[in-house]
Amino acid sequence: MLFRVVVYAPIIGIGGFIKVLTNSDSQMAWIIGIAILAIVLVVGTLFIIVMPYFKKLQDLTDQLNRVAREILTGLPVIRAFHKEKKEEARFGESNQELMKANIFVNRSMSMMMPLLMLIMNSIMILIVWVGGHNVDQGIMQVGDMMAFIQYTMQIVMAFLMISMISIMLPRAAVSARRINEVIETESQIKDKEETKQLDHHKKGLVEFKNVSFRYPDADTEILSDINFTANPGETTAIIGSTGSGKSTIINLLPRFYDVTGGELLIDGVNVKEVSQKALREIIGLVPQKGVLFSGTIESNIKYADEKMSDEKMKEAAQIAQANEFIEDKEKKYKEPISQGGSNVSGGQKQRLSIARAIAKDPEIFIFDDSFSALDFKTDRSLRKALQAKTKDKTVIIVAQRISTIMNAQKIIVLEEGKVVGIGTHEELMKHNETYQQIALSQLSEEELRKKGEE
Repeated sequence: MLFRVVVYAPIIGIGGFIKVLTNSDSQMAWIIGIAILAIVLVVGTLFIIVMPYFKKLQDLTDQLNRVAREILTGLPVIRAFHKEKKEEARFGESNQELMKANIFVNRSMSMMMPLLMLIMNSIMILIVWVGGHNVDQGIMQVGDMMAFIQYTMQIVMAFLMISMISIMLPRAAVSARRINEVIETESQIKDKEETKQLDHHKKGLVEFKNVSFRYPDADTEILSDINFTANPGETTAIIGSTGSGKSTIINLLPRFYDVTGGELLIDGVNVKEVSQKALREIIGLVPQKGVLFSGTIESNIKYADEKMSDEKMKEAAQIAQANEFIEDKEKKYKEPISQGGSNVSGGQKQRLSIARAIAKDPEIFIFDDSFSALDFKTDRSLRKALQAKTKDKTVIIVAQRISTIMNAQKIIVLEEGKVVGIGTHEELMKHNETYQQIALSQLSEEELRKKGEE
């Protein structure tokens, strides 16, 4: 519509103007000037008033969407605290603000057409008035006056068409600018022009060398002076209090963020010098919150490779202890998964996420507190089955539960973004106070001794 009108209207307008100046009496050309000036004045005034409101409309729409989304996702909590009326009022307030802005814009823009029609008809009366006097005085022919009316209306209509399009343009311009902000945002994580190949002689080796990290625009470092090595064939566990930087370390491995100091080496190569594709192909990540995609159980487990064999898929499900509930489903592996995995429980979602990583069969397994939704029996069975599958792989586990990491060959203890202890469970229980506090806050000394013996 923009091209049809914006290209077509000027041609009609310019053509009419040329005809007025060449084929008819140009004594009344000043009337066309008045018409154009009046139209520009009306449209310009409306735009000056309304344009800021178009920007405000987008912001208010965002605000309403945020409130609506927050209410919908937090519905169980709202009901539990009996805050329905409060949230209704909050939604109503946002909605009211948007409504008021919309009404003002629509009222302002609805004035445009009557004003433009008034200008057009007033111009026609003016032409007839002036032209009638000219005809009466013998200066102008009636045919010339009728032609002048025709050409003037052609010119005015061209401006009216452009004005009508201009009603849509301001909001479209605001929307386009906001969309462009997203499109033109460049990723901070980029591959170098010349990337290195991973060293297959150091397959699965993860090395943190004096690594420090701070988020963009942050004043303080989240991690500082992190030094440890995760070897193939070993389970390396990371434990610490909330906010100690466990998940941040995990996010550095697949290069979701770049380290701001020191070096992070995987397979003997700095991750900044490897292509993101090559790096992420050797990593199997299970995030803290299990994420499933709409489709089927099969499509979720085969997410890394759609051509994966069914045997490999079933083996992964069995190791993840997911085969029990899958077999109970009516359609087994063809059972539909709704958006966000809302039709499976938290534990089932987590097991399917683990199965997806196992099915990928990567060099490095990363479990970011991925066993938290599992009961102790399932947790234990899963780790036992996983141990056999990952005997030559690097396994990095972030966990809150001591029982999950007690058997790890190496445990990294974090506190406020720093490594305060490295060792086995027994070594740390003897020499590391932070680890002792975490362990004794969860299990008694007798339980710890029994589990250690097991």
